[in-house]
Amino acid sequence: MSEQTNVQERLTSVEDRMARLENLLVSINEKLEQTPQTDVAESENTEKFQQWVTDYVSMRLQQLVPETCDHPADAAAQDGPFLDNTNVPCTEEVVHRVKRIPIPFVREMVVQRVAENARSAQIERVDIEFFEQAATF
Repeated sequence: MSEQTNVQERLTSVEDRMARLENLLVSINEKLEQTPQTDVAESENTEKFQQWVTDYVSMRLQQLVPETCDHPADAAAQDGPFLDNTNVPCTEEVVHRVKRIPIPFVREMVVQRVAENARSAQIERVDIEFFEQAATF
């Protein structure tokens, strides 16, 4: 008899758990059905906001593009490479040397210093010798 009692108790326990689980699922289903439906006004506001963000990002990107990105096609072919984010022409060796600088903000500082020195010295094209001389701080 004890086995029947034990089985009966376990069966009752499982049925209680199943009933609680069923109640929980019903309550979850009710909450999901109660979620507010998006109306037309909200979707219009969302579209307006998305358009505003798109316009804003577009405007900021246009402001951040350096003026050196807009070289005429023939000037780029004639003048060769330029120091990063500047309009100072340089040799391929200088471009390669600049790319070897591993830390971005240091690379930017070196390029700006070389560009300033090239402008003040009125250098037409930065070669490797001038770069090494001008890049020292």
